[in-house]
Amino acid sequence: MTRPVEQLLSQLHARFDTASVLVGDAVDPRYSDDLSGKNGVRPELVLRPRTAAEVAEMLRLCNGIGQPLVVHGGRTGLAGAARVEPGEAVLSLERMTAIETPDREAATIVAEAGVPLQVVQDVADAAGLLFGVDIGARGTATVGGNVATNAGGIRVLRYGMYRAQVLGLEAVLADGSILTSLKGLPKDNSGYDLNQLFVGSEGTLGVVTRACLRLHPKPATEVNAFCALASLEAAIALLGLLRQRLGPLLSAYEVNFSPLYGAMVAGMQAPAPLPAGSPVYVLAEIQGTEPDRDGERFAAVLMQAVEEGVIDDVVVSQSPREFRALWDVREDANLFLFSIEGLVGVDISIPLARMAVFLRDAEAAIRTVDRNAEIYVFGHLGDGNLHYQVQTSEPALAYDIIYRGVAAAGGGVSAEHGIGLDKKKWLHLVRSEAEIAAMRRLKSAFDPNNILNPGRIFDAAPRGF
Repeated sequence: MTRPVEQLLSQLHARFDTASVLVGDAVDPRYSDDLSGKNGVRPELVLRPRTAAEVAEMLRLCNGIGQPLVVHGGRTGLAGAARVEPGEAVLSLERMTAIETPDREAATIVAEAGVPLQVVQDVADAAGLLFGVDIGARGTATVGGNVATNAGGIRVLRYGMYRAQVLGLEAVLADGSILTSLKGLPKDNSGYDLNQLFVGSEGTLGVVTRACLRLHPKPATEVNAFCALASLEAAIALLGLLRQRLGPLLSAYEVNFSPLYGAMVAGMQAPAPLPAGSPVYVLAEIQGTEPDRDGERFAAVLMQAVEEGVIDDVVVSQSPREFRALWDVREDANLFLFSIEGLVGVDISIPLARMAVFLRDAEAAIRTVDRNAEIYVFGHLGDGNLHYQVQTSEPALAYDIIYRGVAAAGGGVSAEHGIGLDKKKWLHLVRSEAEIAAMRRLKSAFDPNNILNPGRIFDAAPRGF
């Protein structure tokens, strides 16, 4: 341990208790866990603040000696942003778990960064409201991490990304300055909106400690349908029909391409909602406020799609149990894919008009380098977000093929998981030199000593930049 770090520890121990500053054997191995499948190092130092003031003091001390920090929330990210690199200490927000009573009139809630997403959902639900973001890692992923990655999930079609839920933030800069804007005003053009700078910044500009989040009316109707279709073109046509006929009633539109569904069905405990064998499956959901009409309207549009040959087969939920069972099928895709070791997995966004060409060309190119590759694709078709997975003996080539194909299609190399450490080598494919230079200038202005999540998204600018 270097002398500056020893001096830092002396200062920390003088100000914080032993539960707030973990060193050596007191550092649990979980702090080096990484869901992306790549091992991080075990940090020598873990800081566990309980308040924004403590975060500020810890950052001020670390900034004074240039101690790099990786910020931890629920550690559910898949791009390596929370993976600990040599020489980095950890700033964990796991003890910051306070959540306020929802403001029903304003339809807002204030939560600290360490609050799990599911707690926000449950507290909102108990108040007769709904939080619009839902992801599979809801029980572990936290508010701070969700803000930092601009989390998306299954209902972006209706409610937007996490960015759309943020009405205000409290964030601490690298020098210990605290920025607090938790008024929750839907309209406030009083100068720059600094809050939005931190959304999606992956902890590189500041540490989010609290968020004022937008809530929505709780739906009185929730119905979903599982559909078998002959092609991606049919799935896009059905999406257009549902949007046109149902408008904001349509809350989710998920896709599952063959052969993924067939592989899932083979290992399912519960009966499959539809037989395997179709090229494409779609899970569509509505949320509404008129129980007497919403389900009938949904069923009428689905019947029209069947009559016009857009849908080959469909099953519609008739009860809350059936509704949940159909969503379980969607989440079984994650369980199946996480069980495959060494899987190439990417989170991409593709314009709907170019998606068919991208899928065709990417598969052809992958099979050119590995004819035995297994390709599994599912995702949030309503917003153009695909999770493209490949089991292959040529992972490096597969990554390059996919990301270059994404760039050629005018897409994004990260739809909702962030860039982190693992995707930064491909960022230049979808962001111009000018855009990346502007990002670096922001980073330099907010964190001149480069202590916050260094090397995430992009490497620091060369000296003299």
